[in-house]
Amino acid sequence: MQATRRAQPTPTDLSGRLADPALLQTRGHIGGWRDGTGTFDVTDPATGESVATVARMDADAARDAVDAAQAAFPGWAAALPQERGATLRRWFDLITAAREDLALIMVAEQGKPLSEARGEIDYAASFVEFYAEEAKRPDIEGVTSHLPDAEVEVWREPVGVAALITPWNFPCAMITRKAAAALAAGCTCVVHPSAETPLSALALAELAQRAGFPPGVFNVVPGDAPEIVGAWTADPRVRALSFTGSTEVGRLLYRQSVDTIKRLVLELGGHAPFIVFADADLEQAVDEAIKAKFATTGQDCLGANRFYIQRPLYDAFCTRFAERIRALTLGPGMEDCDLGPLMNEKAVAKQEAHVADAVARGARCLAGGGRDAQGPLFYKPTLLVDTPPDAAIMNEETFGPVAAVTPFDSEEEVIALSNASEYGLVAYLHTLDPRRIYRVTRALQFGMVAVNRTKVTGAPVPFGGMKQSGIGREGARWGLEAFTDIKYVCRDWH
Repeated sequence: MQATRRAQPTPTDLSGRLADPALLQTRGHIGGWRDGTGTFDVTDPATGESVATVARMDADAARDAVDAAQAAFPGWAAALPQERGATLRRWFDLITAAREDLALIMVAEQGKPLSEARGEIDYAASFVEFYAEEAKRPDIEGVTSHLPDAEVEVWREPVGVAALITPWNFPCAMITRKAAAALAAGCTCVVHPSAETPLSALALAELAQRAGFPPGVFNVVPGDAPEIVGAWTADPRVRALSFTGSTEVGRLLYRQSVDTIKRLVLELGGHAPFIVFADADLEQAVDEAIKAKFATTGQDCLGANRFYIQRPLYDAFCTRFAERIRALTLGPGMEDCDLGPLMNEKAVAKQEAHVADAVARGARCLAGGGRDAQGPLFYKPTLLVDTPPDAAIMNEETFGPVAAVTPFDSEEEVIALSNASEYGLVAYLHTLDPRRIYRVTRALQFGMVAVNRTKVTGAPVPFGGMKQSGIGREGARWGLEAFTDIKYVCRDWH
């Protein structure tokens, strides 16, 4: 039986389940808590019920947030790196201690399974811990002088106010990955979380306040993105902008930031190929395919979208993959099934359109293929095989629990198929031939390549893509670059 549901009650009173109810904040945070000009509801995608009513901030509030961040910037930038690192470390400790409450808040507003939410809190905290340590290592370089009687140094200094715009699929980790780097560099932050998942961001603001960040250093402004973010892209005091989301919106923000010439980090769409050669370990490849496709119910820019399986292994892979997909459980995130609901009706409609298009073009559906009876936002984990290359799902990001599989014959063929996309975020490769691993990873036009595994991300690595999957990198020491300016100093030493 496919997409079974575990029989456990789904809680409806979120605040009553939290060990620390003060983490359920509903006002904006601009140097402190404040109301908006109106409110909006945050709903549970599993039930459609309201989780909380949140302050709706407007463009004036967005500009007030920049005022607060700009006023706080000189003091925060001048703080000793050790002081900034210590404050980040306290934030990390508080996030870690609040792990269960933060996970419950995330499930209620985003819908992902509880175990995945706990994993995201750990992932989010790891960036704060990493940059708490990096804050103590400002990179001042000595340079061999090209002039007689001169001494040359290169300094890195914080750029100023950084605007951080984050998506709904990872409502904690996408904030900390950006904010921890910016704060470690000495920048102050204005954050706009998705209107569908603002509660996680506001909980992080509460913990940041407890950690001792000075007022105005970390601000969260919920509300309508065009109004709030538009105020920031037009404001010359906002010197850096970091966005995670769709390529379409990334292009818009790029255009809007031209007049003020901001530093940009754009983490945009993905359309990841999952390549399996005939010499691969079948069971390992299927295990990793399940992880790569169905984590976060497929709502992940790193999610595998198109599966290319070499012909000698094709039938066996499809059969085993279908068996594993049929065994996945589907239910509300609080029940901690394998998959939860999709975020909204638009997401479900996209799954329906992609499946219908592929089937009309000759693909066969071996598992799933429609909505589940549990609710309007539940879509069954789905497998399409023999998917033709002109199907929409082979050319567009699906962002949901639908896997499309097609065979290939040669190494050259699958490289060409994989690279024939405007996206270049991540690719997955399964083969046991070390020479092929080298050739194919070099040839793939993707910012990240996972070889015989799925999980590759983490705080110490540069996350980012090529082509229209974005510009810049997040994580590692490269994550500090967008938030710092280089200052060259040449001193006469007489």
